[in-house]
Amino acid sequence: MLDNDWITLLSAAALAFSVMSYVLLDGTDLGVGVLLGLTRCSKQRRAMAVTILPIWDANETWLVLGGGGLLALFPLAYAILLPALYLPFILMFLALILRAVALEFRDYWPSDGIKRMVDGLLLVGSLLAGGSQGVVLGTLVQGVSNDGGQYNGNGWEWLAMFPLYCGAVLVVGYTWLGACWLYWRTQDDLQRRSSRQARTLAIVTVVLLVVLVAWTATLDTRYAHRLSDPLDCLPASTLLIALLIGFILEFRSRREYLPLFAALGIFVLAFALMIATLYPLIVPPHLTLQAAASSPTSQIFMLVGFAVLIPVTLIYNTYGFSIFSGKVRAARD
Repeated sequence: MLDNDWITLLSAAALAFSVMSYVLLDGTDLGVGVLLGLTRCSKQRRAMAVTILPIWDANETWLVLGGGGLLALFPLAYAILLPALYLPFILMFLALILRAVALEFRDYWPSDGIKRMVDGLLLVGSLLAGGSQGVVLGTLVQGVSNDGGQYNGNGWEWLAMFPLYCGAVLVVGYTWLGACWLYWRTQDDLQRRSSRQARTLAIVTVVLLVVLVAWTATLDTRYAHRLSDPLDCLPASTLLIALLIGFILEFRSRREYLPLFAALGIFVLAFALMIATLYPLIVPPHLTLQAAASSPTSQIFMLVGFAVLIPVTLIYNTYGFSIFSGKVRAARD
């Protein structure tokens, strides 16, 4: 029988996997939404929408797992984070609804002018959703004021420069993933355009991430110690360089999904580095995983549910993608 510490670690791992899966999958969709809204050619915008229409809603399943898992597995953390982040969460959900409506109903408008306005709403929804998620992560890393398990801040900590910077970094990163996705799934002019965008956004994203890591180290002495530890920084730096080299070289390969996989690898690396920096905290500066966890019985019950839901969701996502896989070509005049 597992002891309580191992149960808590498994619960944290299940929650982290759900959040990471959402960031990787729906983040790519949000990036496509940003690029779609910035594209002038209506036929290319249509092709971009087609690449994500069959799968975007399934990707958001991971957001439900992450939010529900936080409430059930670490209720004290949920009770602290929710009042601190009411406005970013509400803005994120409204933005996701706006994006869904714009994406699903864009083809029901016969007028090109109205359709362009709808695509503009898709751009706004994608930017706000991605930015809000970055602000939430930035506020978490920055630290949420609490006393005895109760939030005692003013509700505006998320407007500090560090969370806002994190929001901007995540939007740029999502857009990079979207460009890599379009390079894989499209052809001709749209694919060549996406290739150029992906290379440029790769440089911008990595530079922003390096600045973010350096800034994070200034927030807390514990962060600085973790990020300067050779056991953490050397493997992370080596893996980052390897992924970047692979990303550049993989544009010469016929396997056009490889640049996206390299970009996703960098996202996973950044997520893992964040977890390693925060551990064992779940809500900095003081609340640990063990202190925030629900009872072992509740955690075991939820872990059984995760053991069923995670494979089913992965199978569903994979099957849905396989049905609608293949290249999408923008219509010609």
